[in-house]
Amino acid sequence: MFDEVTASNLIVVNAQGEIISGDAKYNPAGFTIHSAVHNARDDAHCVIHTHTLAGMAVAACEKGLLNLNQISAEFHQQVGYHEYEGVAFNLDERERIQASLGNNMALILKNHGLLSVGETVADAFQIMFYLNKACEIQLAAGQMSGLSSIDIIPDKLASYVSGQFKKVAHERQIVWDAWLRKLDRIDPSYKE
Repeated sequence: MFDEVTASNLIVVNAQGEIISGDAKYNPAGFTIHSAVHNARDDAHCVIHTHTLAGMAVAACEKGLLNLNQISAEFHQQVGYHEYEGVAFNLDERERIQASLGNNMALILKNHGLLSVGETVADAFQIMFYLNKACEIQLAAGQMSGLSSIDIIPDKLASYVSGQFKKVAHERQIVWDAWLRKLDRIDPSYKE
């Protein structure tokens, strides 16, 4: 279970799927997805993939993530989309995942979930946190009106906002440090 994960029970797996250190088993579909990104991107020091309710709901939307708010505008033209191919057991899918991600900071795996890429854990976490938050907002907005009368931010303005967020990307470490302090207060056993 995710709440059982600690630093000491993580494993290291090479690009061929061989366990280098640790003795736990791993999810082969997770290996396909994560290894695809690590093999293609030198900056992919951390890859996060989730199956949250909001993320999976937006992944099922034909138009994907919409420019509904300031948070979603951060991701304007920085999210790739990958068509659903079933459970990712087929290693051949890696090339298509790589093409779908391109140089984007995130990927929405259609009918599946979300993925973020970062040079650091702080980067990947912050990207995922706010991508999922944008999905939560879209899900809530859709419940209010079925997205028929939602005010969408125009592309030009969304592009401007996205650029503003790029200028403060260096602040991700500050936010990550704050999350770690909070986790230390709640349950420091994750460090074990």
